[in-house]
Parts: sequence; C-alpha cells; structure tokens
Amino acid sequence: MNFVPPRPLRLTYVDTDDTVRIELHGDFDHACADGLLDGVMRLLADRSDLRNLHLHCGNITAVDSTGLATLLMIRRHTDTAGVRLHLVDRTARLDRMLRLTGTLEHLTDTSDSTTSGAAQEQTTAAQEAIPARSGGSDAT
Repeated sequence: MNFVPPRPLRLTYVDTDDTVRIELHGDFDHACADGLLDGVMRLLADRSDLRNLHLHCGNITAVDSTGLATLLMIRRHTDTAGVRLHLVDRTARLDRMLRLTGTLEHLTDTSDSTTSGAAQEQTTAAQEAIPARSGGSDAT
C-alpha cells in the first residue's frame, strides 16, 4: 500500500476593487477546510464593497465531504452578503463530486464555462463511461 502524505491547504489572496480571488493549493479536506471558511468569513465582514469572490480550484489535490460542506457554507454566506461566488478552474474530480452530490448547479453558474478545458474533457469522458440508468420501472 502506498501512503501519500497530506498536502496542507495553502491559500493565496488577490484583492482588487470589488473582487477577491482566492487560489487553493493542496488538500481541501477535514483538516484544512475551516481555514478557508474562516478567511472567507473575515473577508465578508471586512469588505462591504465586495461583489465577487473567485475560488480558483485548479490546484486542489484532494477534496472530501468536509470540503464540499465548506463550499456550501461559503455559498450561503456569500448569498447573504450579496456577493457572487465563482468556482473557477475546477478540476474534473471536483466537478464529478459536485455532479454526484447534486450541488453543481447550486455552487456554479453552469452557463459560465469555469471548468478548465482538460477537466471538461475528462468530465465528459467520465460521464460517457457511466451508463445512464433507465427512468422506467420495468419490473419483471
């Protein structure tokens, strides 16, 4: 069995007029998710002029259910503050988790192509590899 050591989540903030971009690097999991939530909560409290929050997810190496729950909490708080949340440069793994949990449309603007090209191709290929379930009830 190979053990892959955890990669602690690092956050890089880029602040402009009415937009903040937070780049996530590393594992977005139970050990690190609170750090992002705390940072976003401070940001929302300090920046009443904030209109857009971009979370760049292209360098997330792993995400678990706590990471997903944190994204949902962030969405709730940004909605309350009147800030638009953007999940940008999502990996295929993150998109797959969002699709499987039914949270993709809630957390993203699906009309906006924010998934990287390679991730979109991987996601499409993964969807094609999973056979669709029949909607009918064919009891035999």
